This record gives sequence, C-alpha cells and structure tokens, in this order.
Amino acid sequence: MTPPGWHADPWSVGNLRYWDGSSWTGYTAAGAPAVTQEPYPTLPLTAAYGGLAVTAAALIGSRFALRALGTFEWPVVIYVILSVTFGYGPIVAYCVWASRRWGTGRLGADLGFRFRWGDAGWGPLTWIGGYCATFPMAILIAATHIPIKSNTTGLSRLQGERGVLIAAMIAAIVAAPFVEELLFRGVVMRGFASVMPAWRAVALQGVMFGSAHFDPARGAGNIGLIMVLSAVGIVFGTAAYLLRRIGPSIAAHALMNTVAMIIAVFVAR
Repeated sequence: MTPPGWHADPWSVGNLRYWDGSSWTGYTAAGAPAVTQEPYPTLPLTAAYGGLAVTAAALIGSRFALRALGTFEWPVVIYVILSVTFGYGPIVAYCVWASRRWGTGRLGADLGFRFRWGDAGWGPLTWIGGYCATFPMAILIAATHIPIKSNTTGLSRLQGERGVLIAAMIAAIVAAPFVEELLFRGVVMRGFASVMPAWRAVALQGVMFGSAHFDPARGAGNIGLIMVLSAVGIVFGTAAYLLRRIGPSIAAHALMNTVAMIIAVFVAR
C-alpha cells in the first residue's frame, strides 16, 4: 500500500500530488514539494460554532431528559447508557453531517479521524505531554487558591455496582475519547484554523474543551477543573495539528481517562 505523502501526479506529468493513504487529494506541487508535511485541512468557522452549539444543547438536553426519566427509577446502569446516548449521540451525528456538508464525507480526510501504527508511540507521548501540562496549572491553582473539584468525585461508591462501574468506564475510556476528540480536535479546531493562526486555534479549542466539562453541581470548583482540562486540551490539539490526525490524541485521551478512573475508583476513597 502506498504510504501517505507526495508522489508523482497521475494526471499531470512533472507535478506532484498528495496521497492521504486512501485517495489522491487536491493538493499539488510543481517539481520537488515545497513542503514535507500535509497541508492542514480546515472547515468553515460555521462548522466550529455549530459543533459547540450542538454540544451545549446535547449536554443540557441530556440533563433535563435524565431528570425527567429519573421518576421511573430504572437501574442506574440504564441511566448511564442513556446519558452517553443523549450526550454523545447528537455530537457524533453532527460531526458526520459536517464532514458531508463541508468536506468529502470521509472522516479521515475531513476531521483527521485516522490511525497509524506509530500512534502506539505517539499516543502515550501525547498523554505524557497532557499530564505534564497539568503541573503548572496545579501550581497556579494552589498558589492563588482557585477552587477546583474533580469530575471523578464519587466514583469510588460504584465498586459494589459492577454493571454501573463497567458502563461508566466504557463511557469514559471508549466513548468520551472518540467523540470529544472528533469534535474538538476535528471539527472545532479545523473550523477555528480557517480564520486564525494555528497556535490561536489550538489554544481556543483547548479552552472550549475545558469549558465543555462545566457542571453546575461543582459550583466554583469548575474554575480549577476547566483550567486543568484546557491545558490538556491544548496539548492534545497541538499533537493533532502537528500529526494531521486525531488518532494519537484519542489514544492519549483514553489513557488519561483510564488512569483517572482507576485512581478515583480503586485508590482515592
């Protein structure tokens, strides 16, 4: 299989065309390629705004829906599944629609939803980078006495509820990394990058990622949590931009959530 990169243009003698690993792109160059890296694909700014709006609506709507359904007193595991469906379902649907509306309809080409064997190394490295980014934020939060409350508080109580614990871990380790990376490092960052420098797009999507974890129940504790997760989001965004795909950030996100779940459930009591 031909690896991604610049190759002789099959339709124009003497020119080069970029092959993304599955098909020829619209990127061409005369003679030797002027760049050695795939140009960063972008989406209209409208796509980013739409993604953020759908995310806010899904998160808020899922809360009201679960509150209304709570009167039926179903098993907790059912509510965990419904929470993931209501919260993430609309986001996934929007990402697929955005790819078809403003791109080629292929998530790999439009949103960077691709994996390479090298991601087995890039993923852990990105995770380490995200973990290290939390240290300066933690120091700043401690020095300025900014309130912070973890979004895994109370998970240790699920140890006796195996079905609920498994559902919660699947949601955090599988669903969240795929959906959140697809939206923030896929749609949102590429939308921002169409109207601003790359570094600003990376930073802004990171702040949006952190803010998406706001929960009214945490009160002022949201401030510190959003700061920490924004730093993590910026690191993940940097990796997605430099590598031109979100495979490594998905792996890093899954690793980070796995460690957080293990600490919350089995260590912190």
